[in-house]
Amino acid sequence: MEKETVAQSLKLYIVLSRAYKAINEHVNKSIQENGVNPTEFAVLELLYHKGDQPMQQIGNKILLASGSITYVVDKLEQKGMLKRIACPKDRRVTYAQITEEGKQFIKDIFPNHENQIHGLMSALDESEKAEAIELLKKLGLEAEKF
Repeated sequence: MEKETVAQSLKLYIVLSRAYKAINEHVNKSIQENGVNPTEFAVLELLYHKGDQPMQQIGNKILLASGSITYVVDKLEQKGMLKRIACPKDRRVTYAQITEEGKQFIKDIFPNHENQIHGLMSALDESEKAEAIELLKKLGLEAEKF
């Protein structure tokens, strides 16, 4: 019985990994067709929807190593899509702020991005999506305990 349980866990891991890879490849390709890479898009999308963010916290919010954030912010700043703002209360903190050009860029491409993700998820009905969300949350929370 134990061997079957372990085999089922391994199978789940493989299926989950393959599903994520297939979905992510479609989404990333679409993002790159708009002239930004997925990480740049994630930063812009975060700033657009959540407002100014301390640069030190962006990495955690978009699941990126903090050392890479400076590089990504530099590239977006060169493209005129965001700017750095010094915190008036704490000189150690710098905020990333989306510019009007960055806002317009996200406004233009986000509806297609949203529709694409919705289409990719359409294999599941609404109750299956809700169940998948709960089950994946449960897996993620358990994995964080290890």
